[in-house]
Amino acid sequence: MGLRAIALLPFLTCSGRNAAVSETFGPPETGLSDLPENCAAEVLLHLDAPQICRLAMLNSVFRGASGADFVWESKLPSNYGEFVKGVYPDGDLVLQNSCKRDVYSKLCQPSFIDGGIKKVWLDKSTGKACMVVSSKGLSITGIDDRRYWNLIPTKQSMFSIVAYLQQIWWFEVTGEIDFPFPPGDYSVFIRLQLGKTQKRFGRHICNSEHVHGWDRKPVIFNVTCGEEVSTKQCYLNEKPGEWINYHAGDFTVGSSSMKLKFSVTQTDCTHTKGGLCVDSVVICPAEYSGGLL
Repeated sequence: MGLRAIALLPFLTCSGRNAAVSETFGPPETGLSDLPENCAAEVLLHLDAPQICRLAMLNSVFRGASGADFVWESKLPSNYGEFVKGVYPDGDLVLQNSCKRDVYSKLCQPSFIDGGIKKVWLDKSTGKACMVVSSKGLSITGIDDRRYWNLIPTKQSMFSIVAYLQQIWWFEVTGEIDFPFPPGDYSVFIRLQLGKTQKRFGRHICNSEHVHGWDRKPVIFNVTCGEEVSTKQCYLNEKPGEWINYHAGDFTVGSSSMKLKFSVTQTDCTHTKGGLCVDSVVICPAEYSGGLL
């Protein structure tokens, strides 16, 4: 919250009480309802979107000011036009027929894109993008061979399906995204689970009979965006049956969006590995990454 907005907080909290006192003991004093709408809009410029919506419920002045296009344009990402066109096939019509507040509201609603294999939305507080990519939107070595992989329906996934690895020598999952992310710092996570969760008698039970090989060598995570490369490795040794968001790396989007590539691999062919569920890849603002670990 900006300094001007903070300075107004005592006035905002006391205005109702002062008005009640003035009605009882004398002529009405000047209150928030007398504040010029353009001044109220200037206050809103220093707040984030959820705070603007809360303040709009205070009185008619702030409600009117909260609809100003210049207020919401300041909250939209600098490349919001490209973002809209990347989400909606009729993006030009959305931009032409919607006020800036409606554009912001539409973008904050999660939308499926690319045939339903990705879900994207605008974070209300930061104005940056969030995206989740289904396992069906990833390139998985051997995915078409049922000796190695199976697609399993489950309610534990946002996309209602996960890819389950029974056993393989060469484990490689890669992905590529060409999307106009708003400028800022982002983190990439890959959601994995050791073992296969099944529902029996109303309870979720993890079958870990195929889990093996992940303690022999670490898996390698790689994230590439332009010339920026992030590489890290770790052993998959978590308790079977628990979904884990593994931090694959970070990237920064500047004035122009670049193609994002990511991968998770374990290609040491001296041993097999298996019993792993691959759900999705999560891309979120870097400041929120701590909540996913």
